[in-house]
Amino acid sequence: MSGTSLLDALAHRRRTGSRPGQRDDDFRIALAIEGGGNRAAYSAGMALALDEAGLTDAFDDVYGTSAGALNGAWLLTGHARRWIRSWAWPEVAAAGVTDPRRVLRGGPLIDLGRLVHHVYESITPMDFEAVLANPVRFHPMATDARTGEATDLSPYVEDRLSLQTALRASSCLPLLAGRPVRLAGRTYVDGGLSEGVPYRTALADGATHVLVLRTRRTDQHAAPPSRLERALLAPYFLLHGRHAGRAHVERHRSYAADDLHLAEASVAPVATLVEVRPPLASPDISRLSSKLDEIADAIERGRVTMSNVLQRRESPA
Repeated sequence: MSGTSLLDALAHRRRTGSRPGQRDDDFRIALAIEGGGNRAAYSAGMALALDEAGLTDAFDDVYGTSAGALNGAWLLTGHARRWIRSWAWPEVAAAGVTDPRRVLRGGPLIDLGRLVHHVYESITPMDFEAVLANPVRFHPMATDARTGEATDLSPYVEDRLSLQTALRASSCLPLLAGRPVRLAGRTYVDGGLSEGVPYRTALADGATHVLVLRTRRTDQHAAPPSRLERALLAPYFLLHGRHAGRAHVERHRSYAADDLHLAEASVAPVATLVEVRPPLASPDISRLSSKLDEIADAIERGRVTMSNVLQRRESPA
């Protein structure tokens, strides 16, 4: 099966009932999910479409950055169809994960502890044990606060608490989510600073095929931080890690390189590296958007887009 495209490889695995640890091919197929706060509603819909198509077990590894890690975790619970649309649920929004009033009391704007220890425990229960037991390996990506390097936290995920901590670390936006998150003796901030689209780590780990779920349209590009943003974050990075601050300033360049690489790879005659993006003219969803109708619409647009890709390009043979 040499020279097999990503979508043909996925179709073959679904058709033959292939399961992790019992493959009849030599591929290592990874799913890589971009972050972006509530913009990740698009990749939530794409992940939902993969699950609806019966393709979750066709992957060997799932890599996720920030909100993309949250979507990856939901996918690996086996209950994505029940819970992943909760990005747009009023009861989740009302839980106060993002609350400007908390800043007035000296707390973080975004309380990730409230997300993983309250919302994911009591409102939309995440089956953390199912993620840990899933033979599809989960790779939440974060940025080492001291070195600024992209770090795969999977070696440190051993139990329920360490998984919850890794999800917090992957999503810890500098300043907005408070202090860096400590895990296994080191501190971490949002993975988007160092590897916003986590396919390069998947390739470095030996993936032969990677499906990349994007949260930006092709006409959207990461912009460098404004002078005001740099000024506001300077004390934070001075205290918690200058190299992470440098990664924050440079991240738009890495995004531009990723955009070019993925666009070229996706149109190769036998594409083993494929990105799926929200369609042109899809609404802009800001990182901290509270417009639940728009978030719900983004989930559905992502689902339809991924479904169309599978239907259009899946091999019938």
